[in-house]
Amino acid sequence: MNDELNYAQMLEIPVETVKVNRKEKRKKYEPDLKEQLVQEVNERVSAVQDDPAYAESTPIERAPEEGRERTQRRILMAEFIAACALCAVIFFTNIFLPGSAVNTFLRGLFAGEEEVAADTRVYTDFTLSPLVNDTVEAEIAVSDTGVLSFTAEASVYPPADGTLLAVNGDADTGYTVEVGHSDSFSTIVSGLDTVYFAAGDEVKATIPLGFSDGEGEVRVMFYSDGSLINGCSVSEDGLAWS
Repeated sequence: MNDELNYAQMLEIPVETVKVNRKEKRKKYEPDLKEQLVQEVNERVSAVQDDPAYAESTPIERAPEEGRERTQRRILMAEFIAACALCAVIFFTNIFLPGSAVNTFLRGLFAGEEEVAADTRVYTDFTLSPLVNDTVEAEIAVSDTGVLSFTAEASVYPPADGTLLAVNGDADTGYTVEVGHSDSFSTIVSGLDTVYFAAGDEVKATIPLGFSDGEGEVRVMFYSDGSLINGCSVSEDGLAWS
């Protein structure tokens, strides 16, 4: 009887329902590929920065373009000022101290090639050499004006050592050459069929200057300061000043 009573009381107990929500288990975290790449780069940078060689290195700084242009302008200005100062020194030393050591030094510094020493010898200071070889039979005539001439197939020699100043003409019309012996004395030879030297060459009285084939007349004229010399004689001993 008691059991039935207890059972009846149990049936009268209100019953509450409970809703149970199941919480799904969180999936294991999977890192993103981009994040992995960023992490790897950061790790490499950290490793390089921790390297002693990197820590001791000094970054190279490039000068700004504006600063570089300013430096170039300063250099050009300094060069211009130095040039002006040098010109001023030269100008004032030339005026006030023409014989000073500074002026002498500056003249030597800016001087060009050294001037060639003047050759003041006159024609009478030269001993004339034969115009042709002794083995050649050539009759040399002297005109009233002092012009020497001959016709022979022979090599022609200069009357004295000198420098070949000019070569004019051609093989058809004949060559005319001028030999300078000093600043005032020179010789002109015309009627040559061949010339062995070029203008500017040194010539010797013992070496042939040119050649004549004997078909034309060879003429030799001596000049002193541009004037024809009428004072040469021909004898068995050769040429001489009269």
